[in-house]
Parts: sequence; structure tokens; C-alpha cells
Amino acid sequence: MSDPDTRSRILSAAELLFTEHGFEATSLRMITGAAKVNLAAVNYHFGSKEALIQEVFKSRLTWLNEERLRELDRLEHAAKGEALKPRQIVEAFFGVALKMAADVKGGGRNFMRLLGRTYTEPSAFIRNFLGGEDAAVISRFKTALFAALPDVPRAEILWRFHFMLGAMAYAISGADAPHIVAAGDLEESDPEALTARLMSFLIGGLRAPLPEIHAAKKPRERKAA
Repeated sequence: MSDPDTRSRILSAAELLFTEHGFEATSLRMITGAAKVNLAAVNYHFGSKEALIQEVFKSRLTWLNEERLRELDRLEHAAKGEALKPRQIVEAFFGVALKMAADVKGGGRNFMRLLGRTYTEPSAFIRNFLGGEDAAVISRFKTALFAALPDVPRAEILWRFHFMLGAMAYAISGADAPHIVAAGDLEESDPEALTARLMSFLIGGLRAPLPEIHAAKKPRERKAA
């Protein structure tokens, strides 16, 4: 029961089933059947379904976030105290994730589809867990974006970062949107083409003109002063 291979099989089976069916619809019985183990093995290695979900994410999120921070550190070191360009920050955060999503053999694609699903089908338990895991990384990248876009209100940057996360999640979650939108007129994109299109979209959104709500606030702010 303590065999590391048993633990690995459970994690792999759980990751795949959570991706295909969602967290609520995937039972421990389904996981034990796919992993060819008994329920006692799940309890021995993880203790509960919630703990198993956490381990599925931790096993890959640790690497993903470390790579993001490593890339940001490299860029900031090269900049020698100067603010980074918005494109560099976007590529460091989202580019690493998209590279992981292109990894079919290593299981990166399945995991990123699962991660994308958490944004489109969130639960309080998973949202709180991911918030804790990503807190340090998100904080570093927000600071970098604030410095890179000093003329953009910070609240606007946060909204745009939120929209960018949603766009990436939808693109990698396996949703069938391209066929719905284009009625079969779009060819299947290879990972490199998807990355290029999505990165162009994200950077364009980040650098877009401010919405009119900000222009409308200025006269009232001056009058109040």
C-alpha cells in the first residue's frame, strides 16, 4: 500500500477524471477503479477526497509557479532596476503556463485543462486553496505590472489581469468555443499557433485604451477638489 507507484497511479487517475468529469461528479470509487487500487490505498496516501484534490494541484502548481518566478527574476535582473515592458510580464506569467499546456507526454496539457476548468467551474474550497498557492506569485506579477503601466489605474490593471486569466483558462480548458463561433470554419490550431494568437490577444487587451468610465470620473473629481 505504501508503494510510491500506487500514490502516483492515484494522482494520475484523479487528475484525468477531474478534468473529464469535474470535481463534484468524480467519486472516489471512479478514481480507485481507474487506478486499480482499493479505497484503503486512497485513505492511506491522502486521507480524503479534498486532500487528494490538493495534492493533484500541488504536484504541478509548485513547478509552474517556480518557473514563473524564475523567469520574472531573470527579466528583472536583466532590467537592472528599470520597469519591465508589459509584454515581458505577460509572457513570463502566461507563456510558462502555455508551454506547460503544450506538454502532452508529460501530462502538462491535462493539468492545464484541469486548471482552466477551475476558473470556469469554481468551488469555494478549490478557489480558496488556489488563492493561497498563487498568492506570492500573483503579488510579484501585480507589482511588476503596476510599475510597467504607471499611467493606468491599479484597479484597471487588476480587472485586465482578471480578464486575461479568464481568456487563458477558456482557451486551454478544452471548451468547444471555436466550433461554436466559427461553425467549423477554423482549423485546429497547433500549440504554437494557439500560444501566438492568445499572447497577442492578451497583450492587446492589457494595453487597450482606458474605458470611458475613467474619463467620466475626472470632471467630478476636479469639481469635488
